[in-house]
Amino acid sequence: MFPLNILLFQTAKKAAKDAEGESQNLFNIISAGGPISIAIFSILLILSVMALYIFIERYLTIKRAGNVDANFMNNIRSAVVAGNVEGAKALCKTTNTPTARMVEKGLNRIGKPLRDIDAAIENVGNLEIFKLEKGLSTLASISGAAPMIGFFGTVTGMILAFHTMATADNVGPAQLAGGIYQALTTTAFGLLIGIISFVGYNLLVANVDKAVFNMEASTVEFMDLLQEPSN
Repeated sequence: MFPLNILLFQTAKKAAKDAEGESQNLFNIISAGGPISIAIFSILLILSVMALYIFIERYLTIKRAGNVDANFMNNIRSAVVAGNVEGAKALCKTTNTPTARMVEKGLNRIGKPLRDIDAAIENVGNLEIFKLEKGLSTLASISGAAPMIGFFGTVTGMILAFHTMATADNVGPAQLAGGIYQALTTTAFGLLIGIISFVGYNLLVANVDKAVFNMEASTVEFMDLLQEPSN
């Protein structure tokens, strides 16, 4: 048992040293690129934090908006059929979803022509969709801008590397290769951020479409409910 503990300790210590060495090597690569490389990595790091924040915040918000209680419209129907419009409005006020706010707007317009009710609900729906899509354009911009910024860092790094090769004496393949892989690091980092942001953006768009479909389905059901007494 004792030798096993020593082996585990040595393995963990070696893994920690390897991780520290890798982070140190990455820091050295960034620092060796000069002020331009540091600035570009800083910009990419900021963009990565922004993309992560937008994705998490939007994902949770859109998920909450899409989670509509299956009994919500049944309760609304029961209240309206019973003539308890105020009770239906109270139920909408206590339900924090886009669908509830759209139905509440329709309940407030009861007594007016159906065309006016439908238009009022549609206006509220457009506002709710705009709220759900907040930040998605920024995430899409990050997915496109991050690789370009990384590529810009690579181009500037290559320029500096070849400038050093042209002006310095006794520049060997090792020095040239070192400058090239330092320059390519920014492209790799930018591509990583761009790919993750692009996937996150498409996932959020799919969730928004799902939430919009649920909103439209509930709106159709509510409008059908208002037309039932006239049938």
